[in-house]
Amino acid sequence: MSRAPRWRAVMALAVIAISLLPVLTMAPRLGLDLRGGTQLVFETKDSPTVKADAAADRALDVLRRRADALGVVDPTLVRSGEKRIIAELPGVLDPRKAAEVIGRTAQLMFHPVLGVAEAGDPGAKADKSGERLRLGPPAVSGEGVTDAVARSDPQQGLGWFVTVEFREAGAWQRLTGAAACEPAGDPRRRVAIVLDDEIISSPQVDPSVPCRTGIPGGSTQISGSFTPEEARDLAVLIKGGALPVPLDLVEQRTVGPTLGAEAIEASAKAAIVGVALTALFVVVVYRLVGLLAAIALGAYGLISYAALVALGATLTLPGLAGFVLAIGMAVDANVLVFERAREEYGQAPGRGLRYALDRGFKNAWSAIADSNITTLLAAGLLIWLASGPVKGFGVTLAIGVLASLVSAMLITRALTQVVIGRIGPRISGLGSTGRVRAWLAARKPDLMAGGRVWLAIAGVVLVAASAGLFTRGLNFGVEFTGGRIVEYATSGQVSPDVARQVVRDAGFGSAVVQTSGDAISVRTGQISAEDVARIESAIEAKAGEVTKRRDELIGPSLGAELRRDALIALGVALAAQLLYLAIRFRWTFGAAAVLALVVDGAVVLGAFAWLGKPVDGVFLAAMLTVIGYSVNDKVVVFDRVRELWAGRRTARFAEVVNDAILQTVPRTVNTGIGALFILTALAVFGGDSLRDFAIALLIGIVAGTLSSAFVAGPGAVELERFSRRPPPRPADRRAPRRREGSGAVV
Repeated sequence: MSRAPRWRAVMALAVIAISLLPVLTMAPRLGLDLRGGTQLVFETKDSPTVKADAAADRALDVLRRRADALGVVDPTLVRSGEKRIIAELPGVLDPRKAAEVIGRTAQLMFHPVLGVAEAGDPGAKADKSGERLRLGPPAVSGEGVTDAVARSDPQQGLGWFVTVEFREAGAWQRLTGAAACEPAGDPRRRVAIVLDDEIISSPQVDPSVPCRTGIPGGSTQISGSFTPEEARDLAVLIKGGALPVPLDLVEQRTVGPTLGAEAIEASAKAAIVGVALTALFVVVVYRLVGLLAAIALGAYGLISYAALVALGATLTLPGLAGFVLAIGMAVDANVLVFERAREEYGQAPGRGLRYALDRGFKNAWSAIADSNITTLLAAGLLIWLASGPVKGFGVTLAIGVLASLVSAMLITRALTQVVIGRIGPRISGLGSTGRVRAWLAARKPDLMAGGRVWLAIAGVVLVAASAGLFTRGLNFGVEFTGGRIVEYATSGQVSPDVARQVVRDAGFGSAVVQTSGDAISVRTGQISAEDVARIESAIEAKAGEVTKRRDELIGPSLGAELRRDALIALGVALAAQLLYLAIRFRWTFGAAAVLALVVDGAVVLGAFAWLGKPVDGVFLAAMLTVIGYSVNDKVVVFDRVRELWAGRRTARFAEVVNDAILQTVPRTVNTGIGALFILTALAVFGGDSLRDFAIALLIGIVAGTLSSAFVAGPGAVELERFSRRPPPRPADRRAPRRREGSGAVV
């Protein structure tokens, strides 16, 4: 074995060994959609004295203290943009209570009571008994509180109360000392404790407290017939401190632990079945080198999972789909190499399999690099513009693409170079050109002869897709429209008509109600948590025991923003692909590829419009993935066009494009079949959450594969008529340096 293969083998073993370390020592960080919990997105608002963006960091600190005080295990609170704060609370399944405690402004003040207010006094506030009191200026603020603890003392019969510790004892002592000068029973002997402009308690100063002396020690008790939960929540708010600015809840997602466990199980089944079928297909087509590629796919799974764990990336349900989908990228790289190696061996069988394989890796690198860069562009847009689980898909897809490069170009190469000199051409899988290539070589169909006919058919497809968009419209999910969607699991099954009637009788006639087995999904406009509880009670009365599996609330402003970001993402994706292809190839190739991308996108959008499928953030991830996959296919075709055209500069361009398409068809077919295995497994086993995602990708991949040959190719032929740029020049082939002697030294 020469020096280069030996070092590749050492590097491959090192990568695998390093990947094993985080896999064996670290646990993955699961998103809320996999482990259950509540995600709240707050938006800070300007107050009369503080700007929202300037106070976001202070608000974040307050929310973090409140989450810790509530006892939430491993909460995650981060800023998102200038004014938004995302709070992830694992295990918290009551969003109403979580939002009330976490997001309350909690401006705490201690006021002297000046007496009972007169009727019509606009500044008066009602105490717990309903008596309206006139308050003086605040004497102590919540910033002077150092600690607050909920306690109970059954022996003294005090019930639940909150003990408050003050930073400085003097202010509290002066306030209670002044109140103690008033006679017992007089309202002025009371101290009003005001939280968010509401009197939560107004206790009398004990008769034993002397006038002007007050309560020393810097602590007090707040009592008021609290339940244990009320006392604990009040202590959390006081101890956490006041928020510097008000917060608006713009998004809320709650996922039950059962749904998360089902999602993990379904994704695991899809991954196992998809990988097994893909590996079997690769072995059948490419024999021994296919078996080695399947082993390298296992290494891909190890490397990408290790990277996710080591980077601390949050693994979400769409992220699992990205993890499985990136297997297709790894298969694509192997297929590109093996098909080029087959071509090289067919042209020069006398040079042996090792030469053909080396040339396959070398000649396929350009297409592999270009196709992976375009996929990384799509993943980068998801990381930049998306949020929540969809952003997790972008992170996972990007890691998967990079891991697939290592798998194919390092591990597969190291494995094949170990055995390729010890086996015959037939067993290796590289000795024959394959049935698809042989069939095409025998018939050599002229696809470009009907180029304008193909473009006209593409135009008809665009019209049909547009008709669906204009006549039926897109079924936008709550992410893009705003509103609320709640999914329940019931112990008994009810028909869709009965479920709709139950929700209608509860007072929500405009709600969209769907059923699937024991699941009932209710989609409405902006309704409160109390309304959700009313719907749940109505369903429970009809369908037996009810468990809330999912609850998502999107504010109208956030829905409009997400729609805008989705359009920006798609527009930037198309522009980025056009720019990259124009720089990497020619402007005619880039324009033809983008024309084909428009057709691909229109086909997917039109299909979802005609089928009435939901268009949400996961669909956006699917669309950007379709764009990346489709561009991969175009890159492979145009890379071959550039290579053939450089060697046949006087040939008709249409003939060059036709030959390039025919030569790349085996790669396209084999890669497409591998991806179809994975996506079919996702559609069958992935559950409702991933089924529509897989359907969008299945439609997009089929459309993208066909558009490479019947839209991008003819489009480039037509556009090249307007180009004055000459054909590319052949690549400089350096003559091998002649060795003088053997190099041995005696």
